[in-house]
Amino acid sequence: MRLYRTKLQEKLKEALEAVLPIIGIVLVLCFTIAPVSPGILLAFLAGAVLLIIGMMFFTLGVELSMTPMGERVGTCMTKSKNLAVMVFLGFVMGFIITVSEPDLQVLAGQVPSIPNMALILAVAGGVGMFLVVALLRMLFAVPLPPMLLVFYGAAFVLALFVPKDFLAVAFDSGGVTTGPMTVPFIMALGVGISAIRSDKHASDDSFGLVALCSIGPILSVLVLGLIYHPQGGAYEPPTMPDIDTSVELWDLFAHGFPTYMKEMALSILPIILFFGIFLLIFKGLSQRKLIRIGIGLVYTYVGLVLFLTGVNVGFMPAGNYLGQVMAALPYRWVIVPVGMLIGYFIVRAEPAVYVLTKQVEEITSGAVSAGAMGMSLSIGVAVSLGLAMIRVLTGISILWFIIPGYAIALLGSFFVPKIFTAIAFDSGGVASGPMTATFLLPFAMGACVSVGGNIVTDAFGVVAMVAMTPLITIQILGLASRIRSARMGRTAGAFAVEMSGAQAAFELLGDDEIIEL
Repeated sequence: MRLYRTKLQEKLKEALEAVLPIIGIVLVLCFTIAPVSPGILLAFLAGAVLLIIGMMFFTLGVELSMTPMGERVGTCMTKSKNLAVMVFLGFVMGFIITVSEPDLQVLAGQVPSIPNMALILAVAGGVGMFLVVALLRMLFAVPLPPMLLVFYGAAFVLALFVPKDFLAVAFDSGGVTTGPMTVPFIMALGVGISAIRSDKHASDDSFGLVALCSIGPILSVLVLGLIYHPQGGAYEPPTMPDIDTSVELWDLFAHGFPTYMKEMALSILPIILFFGIFLLIFKGLSQRKLIRIGIGLVYTYVGLVLFLTGVNVGFMPAGNYLGQVMAALPYRWVIVPVGMLIGYFIVRAEPAVYVLTKQVEEITSGAVSAGAMGMSLSIGVAVSLGLAMIRVLTGISILWFIIPGYAIALLGSFFVPKIFTAIAFDSGGVASGPMTATFLLPFAMGACVSVGGNIVTDAFGVVAMVAMTPLITIQILGLASRIRSARMGRTAGAFAVEMSGAQAAFELLGDDEIIEL
């Protein structure tokens, strides 16, 4: 128990460091250029408290349960050496985890004109298929950059033929599927599979699963756009809380808890059943490890319930209202730098970002530090939010940003170290999690309402932008690493030449001369 208490304190500190800057920015805005009602502000602050506690429990739960479960599944699947079993389990696992993903539920609930279940099933099918593709890539050591080039090329070709209403939603769906439920399991799965391989590129190939799983939903929703013709649908903004007393504040969240308790139970149950059946077939885990995983699942469940209640009840209305107020100002352009500032800090509060940065640091033995990863992601998301706000204000098509952005990222993948390409494309999916879907997207939608834009074509796409820019910033980090390594290599080489020259000089001198020197 002392170990768990120490771990919880550590996770609480990390959650506070991630969320307090966002609270500070919103408070400054509320008391200066974007006044909000006391009810909205109180709901936001209460939501922030729940978010911090939820992150604390969730991050610890992931370490105890989702990560060892994923590694165990990956190791056993590879050891079985049965390709048909791996393909079947890979698809089922990808489908189940995606249906369980809370980010996808949030996005589907905000998209007008497309039925929730149609979007969820299309996205889940895409993730299932591409998780199989990702597993096969790892087994047969297929290079990642050419695969990314082919699949993203296919996505951009399809994008030319689908209705505009599907474009932004399709690219957004690729970001939201890789959230707090999916990322820990899939990344651990990659580590488990790479542990069986003995070649020198195994650790490099342990990344890239999230990258490929992010493409599947984009392609599947674009295909859905070709065959499904919605009959329209009106955007319904979130209800603004009207709170006069502390009891009404409690009632607001009390109504949310049962909803998310049920949602998260339904989300985690398929994963537990899948892992339970898996253990009956493969066995091999000790009772102690099973108890540890069970405790971790409880922490994960509690954390996600608190987190999602906080962001959906407290953050979503605040984000929408702030966007409306700021875009209605005479100097509405201020929403661009403010969006960038929020984006810089908000990515640090994404639960899956913590999982990725820690795992990258561990697998690379500190060569790629969690701090450098976090800074690169923050810069990338800040740029993406600036571009997204420009889209909201101007109505420019998302293709004018997505196509050049991905072209730069795909081109860069042929010049940076192999592991950085996989990490970069994994980072894109990871950065666009529940904080993006429940605060940044409503923020953009609120701003879009004020400027009179089209919600579906102009506001949606924020998640896609957040998923795109880290691809470039992480690869720049990789390029800088390669240049630094080359310089260090040249310095070491020059030093070696000097030392060899000195050694030769000493060999030419006699012992007496050396003593005189």
